[in-house]
Amino acid sequence: MFRSIRWRIAIPYGVLIVVTMLALGIYLSRFIRQTYIDNLEAKLATEARMVGDVLAPNLQAGGGEAHLDSQAKQWADTLNARVTVISPTGTVLGESQQASSTMPNHSDRPEVIAALSEGTGSSIRYSQTISMDMLYTAVRIDQGSQALAIVRLALPLEQVSASIASLQRILVVVTVLVTIVAVLMAMVIAGRITRPVVELTRTAWQIAASTQTEQTIQGDNDEISQLAHAFHSMSVQLSKQINDLTSERATLNAVMEKMTDGVLIVDSQGAVQLINPAAMRMFSITPESVIGKPLIEVVRHHQPVEMWQQCQVEGKAQRLDFEIGRRLSLQGIATSLSPALPGATLLLFQDLTRQRQTETIRRDFVSNVSHELRTPLAALKALTETLQTGALDDPLAARRFLEQIETEVDALSLMVNELLELSRIESGRVPLIIIPTHPKEIITPAVDRLRLQAERQGLSLSIECADDIPQVMADATRIQQVLVNLLHNAIKFTPSGGEVKVRVLEHEHEIYFTVEDNGIGIAGDDIPRIFERFYKVDRSRATSGTGLGLAIARHLVEAHGGRIWVESQLGKGSVFYFTIPKA
Repeated sequence: MFRSIRWRIAIPYGVLIVVTMLALGIYLSRFIRQTYIDNLEAKLATEARMVGDVLAPNLQAGGGEAHLDSQAKQWADTLNARVTVISPTGTVLGESQQASSTMPNHSDRPEVIAALSEGTGSSIRYSQTISMDMLYTAVRIDQGSQALAIVRLALPLEQVSASIASLQRILVVVTVLVTIVAVLMAMVIAGRITRPVVELTRTAWQIAASTQTEQTIQGDNDEISQLAHAFHSMSVQLSKQINDLTSERATLNAVMEKMTDGVLIVDSQGAVQLINPAAMRMFSITPESVIGKPLIEVVRHHQPVEMWQQCQVEGKAQRLDFEIGRRLSLQGIATSLSPALPGATLLLFQDLTRQRQTETIRRDFVSNVSHELRTPLAALKALTETLQTGALDDPLAARRFLEQIETEVDALSLMVNELLELSRIESGRVPLIIIPTHPKEIITPAVDRLRLQAERQGLSLSIECADDIPQVMADATRIQQVLVNLLHNAIKFTPSGGEVKVRVLEHEHEIYFTVEDNGIGIAGDDIPRIFERFYKVDRSRATSGTGLGLAIARHLVEAHGGRIWVESQLGKGSVFYFTIPKA
């Protein structure tokens, strides 16, 4: 509180008034005391001369000490003061307080010495006779040019101190009252002076806190108030501009946060000035402070840096396609931001990974379909040409060729049917009858269907499924189709003497189905693509099948709200997993 400018003005002002009044009070107290004592000394001197004038005849006649003692007492009662008559030699001739004969010689008293030399003398000292401080005033009584006696009057200082204390109390009361009034006036004046400053400070804090109000600053029409009004008008305009900038910044931040394209702004020196979360994800940048760091240190790839440098040199937009390992395929665009931001460059990075993957899948699909169709069509062409060149005349050969033609046509029909079914599954046109089903009701028919094939190939086929395992929400026929496909592949790629296991495991809200074999396994490069259409691990295409089974299995599992994946090592076998939600 005492740090405010109001108190900084009021407190020194009040202290100055208090110090001034105290100094004035001390000075006036001493002045009044001295003036009072001086007046009292003058009064006592006058009264002493009057007493001397009255006692002069007796002194000339040489009256006795007892006579002078009685007269001194009478004058003491009249003047309400101690009266002493002293001879020029210092002998006490008369005393109002005690017998003069018992009094010591007073020739050494300061007031007596001063009176003998100057006619009048005064002093304040302790009286051994009556044991208190006294004010003494002595006057020399002359007869012609000869000193006849000295008349000394004395008053106790208690009376003097009481009178002075009364005056001092009045002075202290007046000083306190004046000080209080002065401090209050100082506070009022300081408050009036500092009120515009306080309002000015409050307005500044409101601007800093972005809570500016339209309240007008109150105050007189002085310089500070005029400054406050000018500042208030400025603050209103500044607040509006800040609010507009804050709104624009919030909009920009929201856009930058939600953009899927990576954005960087780089200054003329190559230091990053702005980066959005998408760019951080693309270049695997940790959320630490990257502002102000060099571009090469942030992106850690030379292609974007070269694109930025080319844009700086030519001043034109640059475009570049590049890859980050095997993880991302990016397209970068560098655009100069001059003249809005001189020297700054906008770097925009678009993630084309899925597009490139889609293009790759499309090319592979066309290539695979062409390959799969070319083989049976070539066989059909060769068989028909053979028949046309004379094989029809040989009934046995003609029958054998017709049977081969039927086999190739069946293979083509199977491929077309699987393509149609895959298309229907992908488009959601296959009706699924999803009901609570026990996993054993799904896996047992599928295993029984392929058990004979496994035995012919010399494989062991087993089931592991607890009786109390929860039911799943599934179309049993379609999930059996998935299992048959997985079991068929496991049997086909497992050498004689191997083992194929079907397991059912409970896991949180899902049921895991696994098909495990100890066959030839799958290479790591092939695993990400084995669920694509027509993709075959065997590049020679020597194995039978259309390459559509795993693609169909993936779409059927996903249609049930599950997932499917594989874990495999070459020479150690494979484990296919898929999940179905619990009932």
